[in-house]
Amino acid sequence: MELKQFNIRVYAIILNEVKDSVLLSDEFQKNMRMTKFPGGGLQLGEGTLDCLKREVLEELGQEIIILNHFYTTDFFQKAFFYDNMQLISIYYLAMFQEKPKFKISEKPFDYGADENGRQSFRWIKLKDISPDTFTLPVDKRVGEMLLNQKF
Repeated sequence: MELKQFNIRVYAIILNEVKDSVLLSDEFQKNMRMTKFPGGGLQLGEGTLDCLKREVLEELGQEIIILNHFYTTDFFQKAFFYDNMQLISIYYLAMFQEKPKFKISEKPFDYGADENGRQSFRWIKLKDISPDTFTLPVDKRVGEMLLNQKF
């Protein structure tokens, strides 16, 4: 495998008002169901904070307050969907400026039968998170890190 470029992703660990739950995104992308944190790809000429604000606004239709940096990938990770890319993921702790205005589901993958490109959101208690909650390798690491945090 010859690596040709970086794939830089920026994610929000959005805490609820009482800081005991985190928002998850359940998505169907590239013929696969996945559970991850809200966020997405950094565009050329964009800073990481602007990227995250844009991605959250696109996905959730709301603005967030970014509290601080939480984690940046510190090990080699091949991009999950691309053979020739190295993944770098950056995570920030965040909260909503106002109460969520989008649908929050009670169950995973709550978006109907036509899955392609679909997405739903749900809160999960921090105490209930495990690495197995997440689909992607770096999210699994971050999930494990969240178990040991006090907010």
